[in-house]
Amino acid sequence: MKSNDTGKRFPVTDKDWEELIKQARDHVDDPECPYDPNDPEAVDAFWKDAVVTHGGGPQAVRQALDERRRRRGQRGPQKEPTKVLTTIRLDADVIEHFKAQGPAWQTRINDALRKAMGES
Repeated sequence: MKSNDTGKRFPVTDKDWEELIKQARDHVDDPECPYDPNDPEAVDAFWKDAVVTHGGGPQAVRQALDERRRRRGQRGPQKEPTKVLTTIRLDADVIEHFKAQGPAWQTRINDALRKAMGES
């Protein structure tokens, strides 16, 4: 069985990294890359929302994303709740109709009820 060891070690020190950068090509031709790797603005735009996790794995990524959402205020309790939690029974075909249109189906039901009230 062949070993996959190339004999090269991962750069650790700043000097190692500087040497590796000096050896890098000036132009990268990668047709499968989702952005132009030769355009620093495209690279920055692609990676600006990247989440760095130490330890890796799906659970670490989920935790890092949850933390980022909390910091941005995207999730969590409303400061002043505008909705009232209630239970309502609707026909299955009505629910399926709204769910088939994708996420935010409850909002669309709310909008339809508001329209039925004569408000837009």
